[in-house]
Amino acid sequence: MAKTLLRSGNLDDYQAVGGGGQAVFDSALQIRETLRLRKQQAMVECLAIPQLNDSGERVDWYSPVEGEAIAWKSADEESRLRALRVLSGMVETAAALSRKSLQSGKTSLQLFGSLLEKALQFPGENHVFLVNGKPVITFWGFVNLNENTRDEVLDCLRTFDAPPALCVEPEPEDEPVPEVTFAQADEPLLAPVIEPLPEPEPISITAPHVSEPETPPPSVKPVRRLPIWCLPLAALIIALIAAPLLWKPSVVVAESPAPATLTASEIKPLPKAIAPLPLHQAEVIPAPQTEKKPDQPVVITAIPKDALVMDANQMKAGTTRFLNGNWRVMIDVKDPITGKAPSLRYQLQNNKGTARVVHGDSIVCRAEVFSGLHQTGELMIKSRGNARCTDGSRYPMPEITCKAGVNDVATCTARYDAHAALPLTFKKIGA
Repeated sequence: MAKTLLRSGNLDDYQAVGGGGQAVFDSALQIRETLRLRKQQAMVECLAIPQLNDSGERVDWYSPVEGEAIAWKSADEESRLRALRVLSGMVETAAALSRKSLQSGKTSLQLFGSLLEKALQFPGENHVFLVNGKPVITFWGFVNLNENTRDEVLDCLRTFDAPPALCVEPEPEDEPVPEVTFAQADEPLLAPVIEPLPEPEPISITAPHVSEPETPPPSVKPVRRLPIWCLPLAALIIALIAAPLLWKPSVVVAESPAPATLTASEIKPLPKAIAPLPLHQAEVIPAPQTEKKPDQPVVITAIPKDALVMDANQMKAGTTRFLNGNWRVMIDVKDPITGKAPSLRYQLQNNKGTARVVHGDSIVCRAEVFSGLHQTGELMIKSRGNARCTDGSRYPMPEITCKAGVNDVATCTARYDAHAALPLTFKKIGA
């Protein structure tokens, strides 16, 4: 029985991802077969089967399992949660298998590990279907144009509803403090339990005259009046506590003897060892004067002919019309067979175009490329996978990044996967 067609689309509408210098899509069937041989059938059934048309521009994605297919958005919440748990387990299994393969000593397994690391990337929730309740991903190994791979692959499938409002109990208000009125001031308080204090020993104290400082009268606060029988006892306690603070005992100070008067004969000179310090007149030392260097002449660098100039006004407007045309790209990369640098040409118009590579024994390779401005102000030029060559092979394409340098002349670098960035130069050529 024929498999169910889930989705179709043009390769130009997506951006291929990969690893090890190879796109995932170019080895999609081999990846599925390797997973099947490693008894990862659950993962195989989650990856749709791609099939290119005759022109190699459009691809159809078929379900690996039979049954009724439902789009992700059309499925109910319970089915999506159940499918999301299946996909989460698949992502963890793929990550563990990728790490194990990358640690292998075989080159083929290392390539499989680097491809599997990016294989589960897909453009969005519109590319996931439920077939008999099982999740199936189409366009795996692709992301949307001008987008990077997601750190969390399944983030686009996790939709969170707004949480219900929490029932928060209001904080209890402070109890009102009863206002004390003068009518309540005559009410008696509870008599405090006061232990009798020991009688103080009689002390002879001479009270000097102390002038009381003039202090502003304290603010009158309404207080409760003590019963009449508490007043003598309270007055006694206050008197015993305040007496040491207000009165100071008289202290007999012995008179200091009068200073003795010395005659001139009794004054001895200082020993000669203690000599007076020498004094010199202060001198003003002028600060050293630095020679003023002559102003260096301003050097104006000429703009190289046919160079790629990133026009500042176009950059502010968000356009890349300065990139339209034919360009020869010179990069410091040598062919391993001939030892010569490959010939690399780009033809761009309105952020789309093609790249042509000639390497080895006149082998011609072509790839579709696109360009755009990043939020950081950098110009990015990428390809849709590896270039297809006339001998049936594939040729890796670099990811190019350009910044505006002196006089807005583009300073560009190329990067092949995880390798270090290499400098390159654009030179405009005729059609």
